[in-house]
Amino acid sequence: MKRAIEPSVRSQKSALILIDVINALDFEGSESLVHAAEHAARAIESLAARARAQGLPVIYVDDNFGQWRSDFMKTIEVCSTDDKPGHNVSRRLRPHADDYFVLKPMHSSLFCTPFELVLRKLEVTRLILCGFATDLCLLFTAHDAHMRGFALTVPHDCSAANSEELHRRALAS
Repeated sequence: MKRAIEPSVRSQKSALILIDVINALDFEGSESLVHAAEHAARAIESLAARARAQGLPVIYVDDNFGQWRSDFMKTIEVCSTDDKPGHNVSRRLRPHADDYFVLKPMHSSLFCTPFELVLRKLEVTRLILCGFATDLCLLFTAHDAHMRGFALTVPHDCSAANSEELHRRALAS
């Protein structure tokens, strides 16, 4: 069943924020996150299509994976190769030409990045947060965004963690 972006969300200047969805997921113990991310990617893809159709900005905020000379297009290329566990998710959730992107050095999308400047320039007041991992980067971003006065929406089916318990606890925070 397709759900519309709720009128209360649309009445504010909202943006869809995709956190670490372009991701190799190639760390030890990532198997459960890869599985959960592949499931969530379907819902994220659908939500992103609806957001774009309604004219909402879609902003990718992704790790630079310690490659301080990297750029976002290179990150997409690396994360989409067949040998990376997260290649299916990265391919499915590739950005569109009109989307925005920010590379981040740490967990929060707002830590040492121009992300907040982009949001202010776009006059965004509500963030719709999606991505991986619910209990880490998404949660850190949510806390930092809340402290900066942004309203937040976190669709439960558009994020994933290493376990369902971690996912549920983070969403309850």
